[in-house]
Parts: sequence; C-alpha cells; structure tokens
Amino acid sequence: MQKPSISRDAALLRLQRYCAFQDRCHLEVRRKLLDLGIYGQDLEDIIVQLIEDNFLDEERFARSFARGKFQIKGWGRVRIRQELNARQISAYCQRKAMEEIDEATYIQKLYQLLDAKVQREYVQPNPAEKQTLFQWALRKGYETELIRDVFQQLGL
Repeated sequence: MQKPSISRDAALLRLQRYCAFQDRCHLEVRRKLLDLGIYGQDLEDIIVQLIEDNFLDEERFARSFARGKFQIKGWGRVRIRQELNARQISAYCQRKAMEEIDEATYIQKLYQLLDAKVQREYVQPNPAEKQTLFQWALRKGYETELIRDVFQQLGL
C-alpha cells in the first residue's frame, strides 16, 4: 500500500533537515522523496531547491564520504570508489574525493591495519593464513601491489 503524499513544502522542510544532519548524495535524497510520495516535477524542483540552498552537494558528499570511510573504517580507494559508483557519483566527484586521502597516510593506514591484525590473530602466519590476510586487505579495498609491498615490509 502506497503512503499518502505530503505537501511539497513539508517535503522540502523534511529534506532540508535530512540533508543538514549529514551530507547526502542525490540518490539518497531522490529515494527519500519517493518514500515520502513526492514524484515528477515536484521531486525535481525540491532537489534543485536543495542544491541552490547548499543543502545538497555531490562533491562535498563524495569528499566527506571518502574521508570518513578511510579514517574510520579503514577502507581503501578501490572500495570507496565502488561505493561511490553504487551511489551514482560522477567521475569528477570521485576524483575530488580521492584527493582527500594523502598517499603517505594511505600506505601507513594499510600497514597499521595489517600489523594489528597479524598481532591480534596470528603468531606466525602460515601460507594459508597469509592468503586469508591478503584477501581481507583486498576486501577492505586496497590495491594488490600495495598489499604486496606492505606484506614485504612486515616480513610476511
């Protein structure tokens, strides 16, 4: 059963609060409007209004998303790009988002993640455990060559 539609002004106010709480991408806002029963030109007008009032900014969203997922969850660039693609973020905004990740910090983060995981879970990893560890780093979204380099630095 479809939810009753709310007024355009009420939807705009609700979406302004939704976007003010945290940065959102256009896809999230579009889905929220559809959930509220707002369709067609009203939906497009609300999105335009949110952009004009600076509540909605894809580049800002992409930058904060990349920064947060890297710093808090320890995701690599590959995973971050996949998630941005799933949210239909433009290639330009994805490039801008990757600028948020400093190369030296990126390598150091992978080193810290792998070192901590080895210390926590393995005494001296055997070949099967090394493969598991390698796969774990790939799932986190780090590049194969970088993982190999860090493995070498860790003596794995």
